[in-house]
Amino acid sequence: MRSRYTAFAVGNVEHLNRTWHPAGRPARLELDPGQRWTGLEILRTTGGGFLHTEGTVEFRAHYTYDGVEDTLHEHSRFVREDGRWVYLDALP
Repeated sequence: MRSRYTAFAVGNVEHLNRTWHPAGRPARLELDPGQRWTGLEILRTTGGGFLHTEGTVEFRAHYTYDGVEDTLHEHSRFVREDGRWVYLDALP
């Protein structure tokens, strides 16, 4: 999760695509240069250990867009695929 947040913050689309499950990966990903990520809070996690094949991360990601501060709150689901964790989707 932290590496994906950092990838959003620095504009690393390649890393985001590598860590996005093919079932939900967008065909084309363009990051908005007007959005500046300013902080990440991990609120809770489930699973995600060495022997697990899935896990969740609930987080708040803070950002500014055109000078206005806002927050993205999401409960994300991750799965282990070929030994690597990938983002699957957001839980409702």
